[in-house]
Amino acid sequence: MKFSARNTLKGTVRKVEHGAVNSEIQVELPGGDVLTSIITKTSAQNLGLREGMEVYAVIKASNVMIATD
Repeated sequence: MKFSARNTLKGTVRKVEHGAVNSEIQVELPGGDVLTSIITKTSAQNLGLREGMEVYAVIKASNVMIATD
C-alpha cells in the first residue's frame, strides 16, 4: 500500500462510535497519544474497523484518514 501523504502513523483502534452518518474513531499511537478521526459510517463499516485492530492514521492537510492492510 502506498500513499502520496507523507504523514502515516501506525496505531491501534481504541474506540469506534457510530453515529447516524459519521463514525468517530480513536487510534492510540505507540507512545500512548490518541488521535481522533471522524469518517463516514459507510467507510468505517467498509474498513471493518473494530477495537484492537491495527490501522494507519494518514494525515493529509487538516484531515486524518484511516487505512488498513
